[in-house]
Amino acid sequence: MTNQNIFQLKNVSKSYGKKTVLNIDNLNIIKGEILALVGPSGAGKSTLLRLMNFVESADTGEIIYMDKKYNNKSRPKLSAKRTITTVFQRPSLMNTSVWKNIVYPLKIRNIEIDEHKINQLISKLGLSKLKNQKADKLSGGEAQRVSIGRALVFNPQVLLLDEPTSNLDPTNVKIIEDIIDDYVKKEKATVIMVTHNIFQAKRLADKVCLINQGNLVEINDKNTFFDNPQHSITKKFLSGELIY
Repeated sequence: MTNQNIFQLKNVSKSYGKKTVLNIDNLNIIKGEILALVGPSGAGKSTLLRLMNFVESADTGEIIYMDKKYNNKSRPKLSAKRTITTVFQRPSLMNTSVWKNIVYPLKIRNIEIDEHKINQLISKLGLSKLKNQKADKLSGGEAQRVSIGRALVFNPQVLLLDEPTSNLDPTNVKIIEDIIDDYVKKEKATVIMVTHNIFQAKRLADKVCLINQGNLVEINDKNTFFDNPQHSITKKFLSGELIY
C-alpha cells in the first residue's frame, strides 16, 4: 500500500435548501486502502459518496481526484468519472441475463469483452449456473452479486459502496466481502464503503471514518479507531450512546 492520496477534500460543504448536510474541512483518502464511513443515519455519508462520484457538486471547497482539482465550477471529464463506480444498497439491474448485465459497462466503454475473464469473474461471484438467468428471477443476494460484478468488470480505480450488504444473509455478505478484499489486494484499488455494521468495518477496512451531523469527527486506522478512539463522540458511537 502506498501513501499517495487518490482523493483530497478541502473545505467541502453541501446543502439542500437551508440545511447543511455535509461540512468537511479536510479528508485525505489513500490509494489502495479500504475506508469505512460510519455514523448515524442522516449523518451525510451517502452525500459524501455522491460528491466523490461527481454525481453532485459541492457548494464550496474543492475535491482533488488523482491530482486534479474540481469544484462547483469545474467538473471532471467523462474519462475520469469512468474510473469510479458505485454499488448501492438496492441493486438496479437491467431485465436481461446475468451475463449481459455484467458485460454492459464494457460495451458502453468500448472495451473488448474477454469471455474467459468474464467467466472467471462470474465464477468468483458464485453465479456460473445463473449466468443466463434473467435478473428478475434472482434473489436479493444474487442480484447484489451481479451489481458487484458489473462494478468490477472494467477494473475501476475507485469503488464506492453504499450499504452494499445491509439486506443480505451472512452467506452473501461473506461472498461479497471476500470479493471486495481480493479485488483491492490484486488491483491496488481504493474502496470507500458506507456501512452501519461496525463488525464489517472491523473485518474489511484499513481505516474508519466517523461522520456525525455532516462533520468528520475522527478518521483513524481501524485498530486505533475501535480500541483507542480519540474523540468523545467516537467513544459514544462505539458504546451505543450515540444512536445510529
